[in-house]
Order: sequence, then structure tokens, then C-alpha cells
Amino acid sequence: MCGIVGAIAQRPVAAILLEGLRRLEYRGYDSAGIAVLEAPCRLNRARTLGKVARLIEAVTERPLPGTLGIAHTRWATHGEPAPRNAHPHVCRDRCVVVHNGIIENHETLRHEQIAAGHHFSSETDTEVIAHAIYDELLSGQPLTAAVRLATARLEGAYALGVIDTQDPSHLVAARQGSPLVIGVGFGEHFIASDVFALLPVTNRFIFLEEGDIAELTRESVHIYDRTGALVTRPIKTSSLSADAAERGEYRHFMLKEIFEQPRAIADILEGRLTGQRVLTESFGNRAPELFGRIQAVTLVACGTSYHAALVARNWIESLTGLACSVEIASEYRYRKHVVPPSALFVTLSQSGETADTLAALRLAKATGYAATLAICNVPESSLVRESDLVLLTHAGPEIGVASTKAFTTQLVALLLLTTALGRCRGMAAETESQIVTTLRALPSAAESILALDERIAALAEIFVDKEHTLFLGRGEQYPIAMEGALKLKEISYIHAEAYPAGELKHGPLALIDEQMPVVAVAPNNALLEKLKSNLEEVRARGGQLYVFADSRVPIADEEGVTVIRLPETEDLVAPLLFTIPLQLLAYHVAVLKGTDVDQPRNLAKSVTVE
Repeated sequence: MCGIVGAIAQRPVAAILLEGLRRLEYRGYDSAGIAVLEAPCRLNRARTLGKVARLIEAVTERPLPGTLGIAHTRWATHGEPAPRNAHPHVCRDRCVVVHNGIIENHETLRHEQIAAGHHFSSETDTEVIAHAIYDELLSGQPLTAAVRLATARLEGAYALGVIDTQDPSHLVAARQGSPLVIGVGFGEHFIASDVFALLPVTNRFIFLEEGDIAELTRESVHIYDRTGALVTRPIKTSSLSADAAERGEYRHFMLKEIFEQPRAIADILEGRLTGQRVLTESFGNRAPELFGRIQAVTLVACGTSYHAALVARNWIESLTGLACSVEIASEYRYRKHVVPPSALFVTLSQSGETADTLAALRLAKATGYAATLAICNVPESSLVRESDLVLLTHAGPEIGVASTKAFTTQLVALLLLTTALGRCRGMAAETESQIVTTLRALPSAAESILALDERIAALAEIFVDKEHTLFLGRGEQYPIAMEGALKLKEISYIHAEAYPAGELKHGPLALIDEQMPVVAVAPNNALLEKLKSNLEEVRARGGQLYVFADSRVPIADEEGVTVIRLPETEDLVAPLLFTIPLQLLAYHVAVLKGTDVDQPRNLAKSVTVE
């Protein structure tokens, strides 16, 4: 959600900033802007509505020379998408600011600043930051001190990049609640929301902590913590290559990431299995001792990660005997809740910077959970750094807004967790061995599912002119139906919802007619006969059924019923494998409808605000 790039160098920086913005497009945005300091007090700025490509065109027509600059992609929160609301914001030709996050007390500050004589040219909450820093500069404070004093008055979340046009030797960054990384170069330094933005220019990064303020020059980086003390943050070398976030031969990132799932599953399993056992130490050195004391599990997540947690609840309760609750992070924060004795608090997030999930983690740490565990794809993220235990999903960069390989690797991580907890609860060695054998076979099983791509692409044509779709599942497949509905609505803009198949008669049957496709997931499990009865309810009312079924399931193609047969799948991992064809269905429907598959309207990849 929003993206920041900044640079101070001995070479022109405009091209670096624009390439950085292009690499951050996946985060979601509606406008873009750039400001470059050509010389002291000589600032050039360009802001456009829409894609970064339009900003690049504007800068091509009117180049922006200079060795110090900041740039931004904005996802509207306060103020409509419009050039006047795009960043960077400038106060009186001196203070230049880009900002991710939300300033909660912006209205109070705005009234104070208007009374003091400031003029506002936007409706954003960000502009109050520029005015606040300007006031400190005007009083004689150097830029770093001005940022510290101004941010002390801010309530909410922010990641900032700030320039003083009278001081071309400094770029200042600040972080509170929104991620920000420093790229370390030779004779040049950079800031960005994400390492992907800076991979073409450096692979060495410093990850700012909460409350940090960083002062960058061409030759140095100085970081101050929330108390104002000078601190040292480690420099980490990224193993990602500059082309890690490129589409390659694929038309869209989403399709690339769907097809990367067999490799991603293999990567998360690597080093986590030994013989026929799951390595509990994979979760951290303290995990074996902590897991032995766990009496309950709470899973907290948002969006797609929430669906993964719902699947895992079935695994945890059936295989370990532990009580397991699942919470939506944005709701968990705002209700009173009871903490079970000796409970493990598990958060799931692709980015590790999801604002609601982070806030839930911090609340949990203050309310008596035995331990916290993060399942996450980004090793340097806030969620990882603030949790007691960690299991990284190793999915690699996921650029498409609609999560695919992050979801399936989260499911693998949760099954590893279930097995590790089960062993501590007396799970039979034979049961663990069977789980490990199934896990080892997962990459090839996922590969075989992808062979259905052409069949599903043809099926997608049926959905193009539909306005609604209903997804059905039972047991651990109900969350997979929810995930299938989410994918379809996210990228094709077709209204879709999921229901437990047994709930059809409690309302949704009223909607069934030949114009509403009904998609069902039908693994060969103990609930199959129940599901078949539910499907007959749809057929009896003229509904059109599209059933993704295990090859052993006795459901045949006939009028009103189309069956897409999946290879034989193990019941335990059926949720993971059945989600892949639903991803492909959503993708191909979206392509046929001509939507922006990787960057669907109104959505952001990394939701770093409430």
C-alpha cells in the first residue's frame, strides 16, 4: 500500500527513482509523483494520476536533473485520487515530503496550521507533516532535528522521506508503523518501502526499527532511535536478484506465481524435514520446549491468510487435540477476549507488515500468551522481528495483489506446525511419518494439478458474462471455497461468495438459477456423500454446477453438471491442491474480461494501514 523511493547520490537519480516506483507498482496505488533537487532551492516536481508509466512519460518530456530526490506511489485514503493529492508534498518551496501511512490527528494539526497562516493545496493527511517540518526548519533546526520534533506531534503510522531544498547534502527518513528500508551503496544511499525497489542499485540493506530516524548523505548513514540516541542497525545482504520481480515468459505475475507453487512448496519443506520427522527446531531454538507447554492455539490473520488459518483449525484440532480459535486481525483488536492458559498466538502474513495483524501481535504480547509465532514470507519484516518464534515460508517475491503461492506455502507451514505440536502431544510416530511422506510428494502433486491449465482456461469462457458466482465446500474445503470466491471477485470483479454446502437450504438456494454458476470442490473424503446431496439441491433448482473433483469421486458430466477431474489427492493436503485450479479459474476469467490482473482496482498488496 503506497510506495516510497528516495536517493542521494553522485549521479542523476530520476531514472533510479522511476524504476523503483515501477517495481513497487504491485503494492497498489492510484497516482504517482517525483521531486528532484537540481540545485539548492531549485526543485523540480512531477505528479500524475494513474500508472507509473504516465509519470515516466511526463518526466521523459520534461527531464528532472539532480542527484537528490524522492518519489511515491499513492493509494488514496484522505482525498480523492488526483494530481493535487499525489506526493511529494511541498511546503513553501522548502520542505518536501513523501509519506506512507495515516496521520490520525491530522485534522487537529490542520486547524492549528491554518490558524498559523499555512495554506493547504491538498486534502491529504500528509500535508500537515510538510508544514510541521517546515515550521521547525524556519526556527533554525537542521533537517534531522526538524523531522524528530515534527514527528513527535504525529499520531498514527508513517514512513517518511524528507528533503530540505536549502540543504542538498541530506535525505532524512523516519519510520513508525510503516516499513522503510535503507539501501547502502558506495558514494550513494537510498530509501524505499521494499527491497525490490532498490535491487537494481544495491543488495545491501538496513531495516529501520520502530521510531527510527535516519540521516543519509552520499557517504554516510546515521540512525537515531525513538529516544534520539545514535544506534547501529545491521547491514544485511539480500540474496534476491534484480530480476526476481520480473514476469519472464509469463503474461502476468499472477500466472507466474501460480506456476511457481511446486518450487515454492519444495523450498518451504527444504531443511524442515529429517527422515520421517518434522524438525521442530525449524520454528526457533526455543520451539521444542515451548511447544511442549502449549494447551491451546490462536490463529490471527487477514484476507487470504485468514482462509489458511481456517483450514489449519481443522488440522490442529483433529491431529493434536488442542483447542484452536481463528480470528480476523482487524476484529480481534477491538473486542474483549479471553486468553486460554498456555496458549500459542500465531500470526500469518505474506508481507509481515499488515497493520491489523501487527497490532494484534502487540496486543497478544501484552495479554499473557505463552509464546508468539509468525508465519511470514519476509524475513526482515516487523512481524518476524517482534515474534518469539518464526517459520519463513520462502515463497519468494509475490507481486500479484491476489495471493497465490503465499497462500499455499502458508498452508504447508501450518501443516508443519500441526505436526510439530502433535508430536509434543503424543502423536504416533507412524502418523507423523505418513504426514511427512505426503508433504514430500506435494511439489509433484501440485505440478500435476497445473496440467489442468488449458482445460480451466476453456471453462473460464462460461463465466465471463456472469454477474454472480457461488462457491461451495464442506469441512476444511469450505475455506478453500472462500478463497476461490475471493480470488474471482478480486481480479475479475464478478460478485462471488462462498457457503458451506450444508447451509444451502438456509438461504442461498433462493439465489439459484441458470444464470448463477455454482462451483464446488469435491475431494474424496468422508463428507463426499453429504456434498453430493447438497449438489442435487442445486440441480433440482436449475443451477449450473462446475465441480472440481478427485478422480475417484463418482460424479459424472451430464446436463447442468461439468466435472473437472483432479488427480488422486491425499485427503490431508486436498485443501492445498484444490485451491490451485480455483486460482487458475479466477485468472483466466479475469484475462478474458480484460481486467488489470496483477493490480486490481482499489486494492493494495501490502495493507500497512487500518
